[in-house]
Amino acid sequence: MRIIFTLALCLAVGPAMARENYALLIGANQYPSLEQQWWLKGPANDVQLVATYLTTAAPVAFAAQNVTVLSDGVAGAKAPTLAAIRGAFAELAAKVRPGDFVYLHFSGHGTQAPAVDPATELDGLDELFLPVDIGPWSDQVGSVENALVDDEIGALIDGLRVKGADVWAVFDSCHSGTATRAVEAEDVRVRQLSPEVLGIDMGAVGLSRSVDPRATEAPFDAGSGDGSFVAFFAAQTNEVTPEKNLPRGKPGRKPQGVFTWTLMEVLAEYPNATYGQIGQEVLRRYAVKNLAKSTPLFEGDLDRVVFGGKGGARVSQWQAEVADGQFTIPAGALHGLTTGTVLAVMGSAADPDAAALGFVELTSVESFTSLGRAVEKDGKVLPADLPKGVTLRKLNETLDFTLTVALPAAGTAPADALLAAMGALQEASGSRLAFVAPDQEADLRLAVLPDSPRPDAIWVLPSTGLAEDLAGTPSVSTDDKDGAALAAVLADTLITMARAQNLLKLAGAVGSVTPDVEVELLTRTPEDRTLRPLPFAPVPVLVPDDEVHVLARNNGAGPVDVNVLYIGADWSISHWFSGRLQPGDALKKGLFKISADVLGQERMLVVVTPARPQIPVEDLSYLAQDALDVSRTVGGSAFDAALAEAGFGQTTRGAIALTDDVAESGSGPAILSLELRTVARE
Repeated sequence: MRIIFTLALCLAVGPAMARENYALLIGANQYPSLEQQWWLKGPANDVQLVATYLTTAAPVAFAAQNVTVLSDGVAGAKAPTLAAIRGAFAELAAKVRPGDFVYLHFSGHGTQAPAVDPATELDGLDELFLPVDIGPWSDQVGSVENALVDDEIGALIDGLRVKGADVWAVFDSCHSGTATRAVEAEDVRVRQLSPEVLGIDMGAVGLSRSVDPRATEAPFDAGSGDGSFVAFFAAQTNEVTPEKNLPRGKPGRKPQGVFTWTLMEVLAEYPNATYGQIGQEVLRRYAVKNLAKSTPLFEGDLDRVVFGGKGGARVSQWQAEVADGQFTIPAGALHGLTTGTVLAVMGSAADPDAAALGFVELTSVESFTSLGRAVEKDGKVLPADLPKGVTLRKLNETLDFTLTVALPAAGTAPADALLAAMGALQEASGSRLAFVAPDQEADLRLAVLPDSPRPDAIWVLPSTGLAEDLAGTPSVSTDDKDGAALAAVLADTLITMARAQNLLKLAGAVGSVTPDVEVELLTRTPEDRTLRPLPFAPVPVLVPDDEVHVLARNNGAGPVDVNVLYIGADWSISHWFSGRLQPGDALKKGLFKISADVLGQERMLVVVTPARPQIPVEDLSYLAQDALDVSRTVGGSAFDAALAEAGFGQTTRGAIALTDDVAESGSGPAILSLELRTVARE
């Protein structure tokens, strides 16, 4: 697939046909057959959030009577029992016609069970979505009572597609994986029910056949039909996905699925993007905000515009209603707005920023609406008489490179050693790291895991406080260090992680006007030396010795500088290329092959900047940094300015450079970001 630089996330397509839009939103919260410790709180809030978005803010119209909600805890909604879900699908199948659109949303617990037909599953397991009336596993029938099995979900979706309806299904649940709750946080729950809780014996289940480690199997499949199909999954089949109180920092926030909230955020800002572009932005936000360690999965026709709508640019301005000096706009927290945000007041949506009549500061921000009042800025005072239909416009992104870190609770020897060294830690960390109390919201959480292989260590966890893969989780031992050494090593660990994350923050903030540069990424394996396209979505999976190559062509009228950076699973930053492309020039270069040293979630950044006359080629190699040793023992232009602020280093380690075995021939900045998963061969 050939990718054109378009950080504004837009794609032009023809107008959609006249049609009806339907939605079925399922949120399963309380399971009477299970102990309350397994109940969820977020699915009811998820479906209400999605319903509000669809009926008030979606780029295509969803009539309220066409949106069906099945959820316990939602006034007026039916409980999401298996019978109710089947009935709702039957009603939809009876109504839809060719060209109609159906949005499906599943929030609740998932699990796995021995497959009814093992030959149909790579791992010999069926994935299940759990309605609220589930029962235990039955050895007699070989299934969980009232569970919705993946094969049946596929058949229900096929029943819509065979009528000619286009279907987008979103699953905010997970089916396998393990996570340790290292930080006691009442608001964090995992949407995965262990099979053992349902009485399933997983010990006898094995792989049904040999599996290519590069293969990714979606938890649910839809077979065929005249209508198109796209599916978003909160996690891979062997991962967990959490729910927590969101949005961060807002009083009165509610439990929400992290995946649902993030998806709605991206849709609010990019309602006219393709499914693939939406997926990539969701992945970027997961990485930048440390939302979860899971990797959402995207399947289907990802080049289509979401909801079958029209392509367009990012939405960053909204028509305002003005009454008694108060401005109201149909945008809020989901659109990236916060209390105190200053918006420009434009007489016309087409006016340039310099033509702003004045400014408004937001005083109240909800999920979908905001209130604000006029404020003096840059010596400009908003006039009392305003034209009708004024627009409030979001100004340039303000990047915050601060990393907030929650400290561990006192009372254990490692935590007390750290707290005693806080003065030295703050001095070594500088102003970019902010430390907060254990019960405060944060980007990262420091914790002590007494039952881990390193009970004396301080572990660095994501914002949820869930420890999933301890082998890849950074930790710093305390027994072998005095206070000064502990502070120095922990500060270095956190700064290394922050630098990698800051580059991803920058990737989401540039590119409103991007160079006309065509970029294609390719891969080949030791077994097959043919170069093949590397897809941007779903997340490509590579194994050791797989190679990555880049093809780039400058279709613009001016020269551009191209840099390629690679952020490893070990937080290393490798710099693989810098060079200048004149108009019409093409770059063909082998970049690197995957190393077996460190495997996990990794990301490649292709940075394109307009070349300035008589200025040397921009070389971003100063951004490189060594890998982070995850088990630390004893140790010791405006855009240019933003890159420098993001962080820098001296050397690199992680992937293995390729020799130049392929010949190289001879707006504003843009950063193309591609997430990869690297796994072992066996």
